[in-house]
Amino acid sequence: MDNREISQAVIGRLPRYFRYLGELKDEGIERISSQELSDIMKVTASQIRQDFNNFGGFGQQGYGYKVEYLYEEIGRILGLNKSHHLIIIGAGNLGQALANYMNFERRGFLFKGIFDKNPALYGTRIRNMRIRPMDEMETFVRESGIDIAVLTIPKTEAVAVAERLVEAGIRGIWNFAHVDLNVPEEIQVENVHLSDSLMKLTYNISRFENGEG
Repeated sequence: MDNREISQAVIGRLPRYFRYLGELKDEGIERISSQELSDIMKVTASQIRQDFNNFGGFGQQGYGYKVEYLYEEIGRILGLNKSHHLIIIGAGNLGQALANYMNFERRGFLFKGIFDKNPALYGTRIRNMRIRPMDEMETFVRESGIDIAVLTIPKTEAVAVAERLVEAGIRGIWNFAHVDLNVPEEIQVENVHLSDSLMKLTYNISRFENGEG
């Protein structure tokens, strides 16, 4: 693969390819063509080939793709060939739900700690983690080799907490707080706006009801 910039649209489709290929692998399917993958995923075969060509192609014309190899290569591109250590900041409903979601571990995302500012929660265990006070966060990040912090806290607190995490050496932030974070460019941030996704759904419902779909 060369050093040209890969578009965010292509990167955004990679997890979906990975998920479908994992299902095909589990079903024992060894090879698949771009057209067959297109029929399953509802993405054009041309788009699939263009996406894969950004990373070297992976297949042979008239021969298709080897499912297990493609699955492993896309996993490598996504950084799933190694484990990532995470902490959760905010032990509310969302933070607890994420901590209890088992599928993260199957993908190599390992939650190591959860933090909150509410003293009433300290010591409470969520799965194999006890809720810790915020003043232990920086030391924990440094000593436990934490890669990613998950922010499930109010936006009024997120900016200050992100600054502390950057100082502690965090590499990435999965941000559920509805606020933009001003962090150094080497710190990767993925913003998740749940209400935006829901509004996109209601937009599509409205389009369909109005005969525009």
